[in-house]
Amino acid sequence: MKNEMKFFGLAVMLMTLAFFVQTASAASIVVGGKGFTEQLLLAEITGQYLTSKGYTVEMKTGMGTSLVREALENKQVDLYWEYTGTAFLTFHKNKFANQPGEAIYQAVKAKDEKIGIVWLDASKANNTYALAVRQADAKAKGLMSLEDLATKLNAGEELTLGCNIEFYKRDDGLKPLQKAYGFKFPRSAIKRMDTGLVYKALKDGDVDVGLVFATDGRIPAFNFSVLKDTKNFFPAYAITPTVRKETLAAHPDLADHLNKLSALFDDTTMSALNAQVDVDKKSVTTVAEGFLKEKGLI
Repeated sequence: MKNEMKFFGLAVMLMTLAFFVQTASAASIVVGGKGFTEQLLLAEITGQYLTSKGYTVEMKTGMGTSLVREALENKQVDLYWEYTGTAFLTFHKNKFANQPGEAIYQAVKAKDEKIGIVWLDASKANNTYALAVRQADAKAKGLMSLEDLATKLNAGEELTLGCNIEFYKRDDGLKPLQKAYGFKFPRSAIKRMDTGLVYKALKDGDVDVGLVFATDGRIPAFNFSVLKDTKNFFPAYAITPTVRKETLAAHPDLADHLNKLSALFDDTTMSALNAQVDVDKKSVTTVAEGFLKEKGLI
């Protein structure tokens, strides 16, 4: 009887230990991310928020686009934030033909579902190509959209464009953009330079129009105004949490947590967060914590 009681006690201890090990394992999440400011912020915000919800979070950031996608597919990370346009054009090799953002989102969501990757709710933050002008010029010259730009150029106004070499040459870059909106910059009015230098050139008045990325922190910091793409020429790059299906099955509350975060992001919010890091030189950790506190999430 004494031996039976010892055996029973040992069995209970082992079951209890197994339960706690299982629970700890079940609450462990690996958050991935790419190597630029916006991605580091998204990963850090996610990691801090999930930690506050009781998860044990491991961070694997600083990866290239292909590497982090492979890590998700190979179960090395559980989730990361991806751009709909990247999956549509790069991963799935689709051709862009002015599909609206929702169509791009649904296409990548359906395709990835077949391989166990779930696209949760897309945010309103769209880090696509855009043309921008200085806010003062936008107001003074009535430049609010790409159609306004076309009107000015076709009326003979002399404006200079700063863009990177890739955009100048690519098949879905400057030439088709000009064709879509019915305008043309004279060759002499186009200044090709590295992407980072475009922002400085526009800020300093060396060009009148600059190629930017819509959620870049320098847009609000330098008082730029993004010209509205009324014809949806540029593909949508909606920032969206992507998660392994197995991970969601193991953590039923995870989708709600990530969708709650996704609902907080739009172009203005993301630009402001990026600016705190790139312009104000705050740490990613500090900016992420400040954002979550401001929203009452931690």
